Parts: sequence; C-alpha cells; structure tokens
Amino acid sequence: MARSRDAVDTIKGYYYQFDYFIFQLISLVNEEDTVTIEGIEDVDILEEKEMVAVQCKYYAKTEYNHSVIAKPIRLMLKDYVNRTPEKRKIRYKLYGKYQSGQEKYPGMLTVEFAKKNLFTYTEKKVVHVLHEELNLTDKDIEEFLDKVDVDINAEEYQEQQDKVISGLEKIFGCDRFEAEYYYYNNALRLVKEIAVQQKMCERIVSKREFLDKINNKKMLFDKWYLQFKGIRDYCADIRKQYFSQRNVSPFERFFLIECDTTVNDAQIVSLIAKISKNWSKLSRREIKPFCPYVYLNGISQERLVGLKKKLQREDIRLWDGHDFLGAEFMVDSIIRRANYVNDIKVKIINHIENLDDILEKATGTKMIYQFYLKEPFYESNQNLCYGIQISKTEDINMMI
Repeated sequence: MARSRDAVDTIKGYYYQFDYFIFQLISLVNEEDTVTIEGIEDVDILEEKEMVAVQCKYYAKTEYNHSVIAKPIRLMLKDYVNRTPEKRKIRYKLYGKYQSGQEKYPGMLTVEFAKKNLFTYTEKKVVHVLHEELNLTDKDIEEFLDKVDVDINAEEYQEQQDKVISGLEKIFGCDRFEAEYYYYNNALRLVKEIAVQQKMCERIVSKREFLDKINNKKMLFDKWYLQFKGIRDYCADIRKQYFSQRNVSPFERFFLIECDTTVNDAQIVSLIAKISKNWSKLSRREIKPFCPYVYLNGISQERLVGLKKKLQREDIRLWDGHDFLGAEFMVDSIIRRANYVNDIKVKIINHIENLDDILEKATGTKMIYQFYLKEPFYESNQNLCYGIQISKTEDINMMI
C-alpha cells in the first residue's frame, strides 16, 4: 500500500511539472514563442527573445528548508557563470510547492544569505564554498541574485491542473469534458513524447505547433494517467457525459467493444445484457421501439457463435442479419425494427465490414460508442462517433 502511494506521489510530481509546462505554453501571447522542457532547467520559457529558466518542483509533503532550494540555485549559479556576458540576458526561477515552513524563507535573496545558506554546503564530508571556488565577488553574486526569482508558495496540484484545463477550454471553445479528455489528454501525451527526446532542439516547441498537434478529439491515454486519475472517477465522468440520459431517445445506438484477453464469456454476456437493458425500449406502448447494436472486436467467430448461444439461453433474443443456416448477410434483415412482438433485445454485428452498410441504410439518428484498449479500430466521419478508451473490457460496466 505504501509503495502504491509512493508511486502516485512520484507520478504527481511529474504531472505537476508537465502541467506547468503546458500552462506556460498556452499562456504565451506570441504563437511563435517557445517553451523547452528539460533544457537549461525543467522548463525554459523564451518569450520575445527573453529566456526564463524555471526549476519546477512539487514537494507537497515536505517541509521547506533552505537546503531544499540550495542545490537548484547552485546549479543556476554555475550555469550563469559559464555564460559569456552577451548570453547572460536570462532569468532564473525556482517554483516550488511545500507543505509548510515557508516562513523560514527571508523573503528575498541577499548576498550574505546566499553565501551562508545556499553556496556553502557539505558533500561526502567535504565542505564546499561555491562562490569562492568560482572566484566570485559580492558584486558578481549580487548580479546573479538579481536574476533569480524564488516562489516557494506555488499552486496546489489540483489548482494548477484546473487552470490548465480551463485555459484549453477557452482556447478550443469546448466544454470541460472535451478540454480534459481530448485536449489536455493529448497535451500530456505530447509533453511526455517531447521530454524523452535526446537532443535539446527536439524538446523545444512553439505555442502554435503545440496547439496544432493536440487539436484532435481522440482519447489515447497512457497507463500513468489512468492510474493517477483513478479508473472509477474516469468511468464516472464518461457515464455522466454519454450515458446518463433519463429519457432514452429512440436512436440507433452502436456499441463497438474491444475485448481484452482476460474477459470471459460470462462477463461479455452480462455486459451485453446490461447494454440491452439500459438502451432498449420494447414496450407495447412505445411509439418507436428500439434496441442497440453490438460489435465485439478481438474475438474469434467460433467464440462469437458460443456467445450468441449463451445470450439465447439468457432469453436475450437477437438478430445478426442472417435469417437461416447458410444465408448471406442482409442489411435489411438486421435493421428491421425491434418491438414488443418480436422481442429482439440486441442486434449483433458479426463483421466490422458490415457496419458501414448498416449505417448507410438505417434511418434516424445514429450514435456510435467505440470502446477501445489502445487505438480506435473503426473510423467514421458520417455519424456521431464517440471514441472511449478503456483499460480493460470490464470497465464498460462502470460507464453505462
């Protein structure tokens, strides 16, 4: 349990830095200005030819002490000293979140404070006095400190994340759900891809390039995000966004489900039964009765036959477009209206290749819910198609 909490804390630290990077990018005024991740410092902001190199740390469970900021500032000093005079047009910033102890900080960096508390340290039982080792005068130190900003009252994790998502919501003119699960999700993946590039030039991105690359409505999470977000919270958000209607409209709904390697037949049958129950209306009084379509991706035809038999034994009547043994698939057969008399509770699509024909010939509003593990397996621009990523097939039960 402790190790699990430690892992979450570590992930939180990474995401805090990623969020800071994203927020700095989307806050740039000029779309050609850039931000670098893992450059001079954690985040380097180049805006109107002025560079700010930022150390961004999240120590929400750690008390502030001078030693916590000492090493980052020493690294900043070494970088500054190694620069030629014409390249010293740079500012440094330490941006950190700490649990307590902020009152210990003097409020500003003075030469004496820096020499005593930041530049003098012990390493491997050897005392170092960095400003003497670098042959710096008090004036040199003062010039450096004038370029250093220290903020030890950084925002809480959730506060910063909310600010990022709200910023994306405004930029893309979308709702909160789309801002988080499409654009913010895409932004996190892009930042992770950039951060691991070997060359610094490949870790630099402009605001325009960044927004262009994250501007698509496709869910492609990594394991980190789902672990940190929490699968129950994620499923609850999906349910609220797509599956919480009180009065179910008589639409043609298609549930495209990717089956993982661990889901068994009983679980699949139970899932289909739940979809049928929640998204069918077959009563005699229903003016436009309807039932859902289901396609199962990633299973063999033999297994599909067995699942249909199990559905029948559960008294879940179905159509699949084949009217008798050996019959070819007929679109007109599967799109017939389910009703109180025939009691058809679900329509099973045997092959994904048949879906386009069904969509073309079926009348009324069509909605497609595609549940996939890693990558979408079906693309459609003609109908309402919602891509929903899952960590395992069973997750769908918590969504619908």
